[in-house]
Amino acid sequence: MRLLGTYGTIIVLASMLVIFSVLQPATFATIGNFRNIINDMAIGTIVAAGLTVPLVAGDFDLSIGYVASFSGLLVVGLLSSSGLPIPLAIVLVVGLGTIIGIVNGIVVSKIGVNAFIATLGTGTIVVGLNYAYSGGIPLQLTQSREFTNIAIGRIAGVPHLVIIMAVVLVLLWMILNRTVQGQHIKAIGVSPESARRAGVAVDRSRIVAFAIASTCAAIGGVLMASNLGSGQVTAGDGFMLTSFSAAFLGSAALREGQFHILGTLIGVLTVAVGNNGLAMIGAPIFTQFLFTGCLLVVAVALGGIGRRYGRG
Repeated sequence: MRLLGTYGTIIVLASMLVIFSVLQPATFATIGNFRNIINDMAIGTIVAAGLTVPLVAGDFDLSIGYVASFSGLLVVGLLSSSGLPIPLAIVLVVGLGTIIGIVNGIVVSKIGVNAFIATLGTGTIVVGLNYAYSGGIPLQLTQSREFTNIAIGRIAGVPHLVIIMAVVLVLLWMILNRTVQGQHIKAIGVSPESARRAGVAVDRSRIVAFAIASTCAAIGGVLMASNLGSGQVTAGDGFMLTSFSAAFLGSAALREGQFHILGTLIGVLTVAVGNNGLAMIGAPIFTQFLFTGCLLVVAVALGGIGRRYGRG
């Protein structure tokens, strides 16, 4: 059971790789398909990695999917309707995402609202702003080439999305593992009261964690809009379920029930491989939702096993 709590996700991933490779060796088990999987999972990885930070601190953020949707819609609106330069539009949208995260952190840490309720409420407000801005209608880019190149372009044959994903992962890993702020966030996740007694600015650190999560969600939304070439009202909503699945799966990868960036990457890869494999064998689209939902339950169970035996 202890091994299952530590290596359960890797076992699930390896099993799926073997099964789908046997079922579809000519299409699934190819370098081209694995390259596509890595590229397709890049945006989701950025969002899930951001979510990992408040999870490390012991908090939940249910607003990330809605923030991603609104960010993608807003950046298209600023480019097409307002005519803003691409860099300025991106900075404004990502900055707004950061502000939303700060608001989440203040409501949770300063006012004392449960993180589950606070972020669900904030996310619902963001949905309202989304519909107020767009009227529920997708927005199309009027000048798309430069903006869409952010997502679909390549450098030395490597997709931009993969490069951006790698940069974000390295930055978040460094923040959590090589900075004082990261150590404070980890300490809060172990025991907020003990961290406070040790001199940690608990409230500020929680606010920082929420700000990072929402910033990554906004970045994911911008990249999603660039990849689609339009702003879709609900395009990023599904990131919430997949991100939580990936993060909890990651807590059962290499560590005993602990959230960490490398684990989240493995978790996202597990979800992506599963969905890709189901598509390759021609499974109905609803099976992907069933798979992701079941995977979330399995992920929470594996994470719980890891934490239980880790404490033991």
